[in-house]
Amino acid sequence: MSKKAPWITYRPELKVLDCTIRDGGLINDSQFSDDVVKSVYETCIEAGIDYMEIGYMNSPRTFPRSQYGPWRHSFEEDLRRVVGDHSAKKTGLKLAAMLDAGDKSDWQTQPLPCKDSVLDMLRVACYASQIAEAVEMLHHCHELGYETALNIMAISTVKDAEIDQVLEIARDTPAQVVVVVDSNGNLYREQIDHLVRKYMKALDGTGKEVGMHAHNNLQLAFANTIEAIILGSNRVDSTMMGLGRGAGNCPTELLLGFLRNPKFKLRPVLKTIQEKILPLRETLDWGPSIPYHITGQLNAHPRYAMSFRDGDTPDDYVAFHDLMQREE
Repeated sequence: MSKKAPWITYRPELKVLDCTIRDGGLINDSQFSDDVVKSVYETCIEAGIDYMEIGYMNSPRTFPRSQYGPWRHSFEEDLRRVVGDHSAKKTGLKLAAMLDAGDKSDWQTQPLPCKDSVLDMLRVACYASQIAEAVEMLHHCHELGYETALNIMAISTVKDAEIDQVLEIARDTPAQVVVVVDSNGNLYREQIDHLVRKYMKALDGTGKEVGMHAHNNLQLAFANTIEAIILGSNRVDSTMMGLGRGAGNCPTELLLGFLRNPKFKLRPVLKTIQEKILPLRETLDWGPSIPYHITGQLNAHPRYAMSFRDGDTPDDYVAFHDLMQREE
């Protein structure tokens, strides 16, 4: 391939956030071994990735430690056990965790001040109906000294007028990034165009960046992430080998190859996939399949396909199709 324009996709201001452990934790109750998490962490550093989302910061009341691994809570002692006295200045990698609106997170008490934590960013995830609480959460995290981002989930289920209202509210928050989140893996290129343009117009003049978090139900996560980048999105999410809930996410290895930024190194990502992620397939089910494709087409939550895939006939596609038609 030519190394001359228009084939060069290098853009130095574009930053990659790898959420392998955070999003992947949705398929194994965040029960990753320290060895796997440490490997992903060291790989992100070696590969030149900008951010690593190491887990959720969810409440142990809602997600008890007896069932969920440490990456569902992101307590400081667990983080430091793996990353030591991490410093973004030394490593070039910033660490992030995700706080959910609603009863999933003890956001008023759980996060430490940023100066006392190895975390650099807290991302607040909410549905459009939870935006009022999300605003409070963003202000609280900002006051603690963190970089902040707002992930508006399941955007494919939200009406245009409501999206406009949420974005108007987001303008006045301290969030540095507002992320288009295709939770159901339902969106096509034309819809990505519409949403990214809408977000960018609404946030114009604020200095906020638009992000993209794509799911792969229709096998369009990578393509939709590329489209968002072309339109000016400078914050993009990915996971190694697409590891993530259900059909998974935009694969980090594909994204780094597309971006052609010389700071990104592909080999360490491939090594960790080969040695740490690929073996997880022996016990975990993720990635595109016909049941996930069906939920994507119907704009339905992938929980239906996940439950079906856990049953006795995971590949009875006709039965799942008929079941979803009845659900409709």
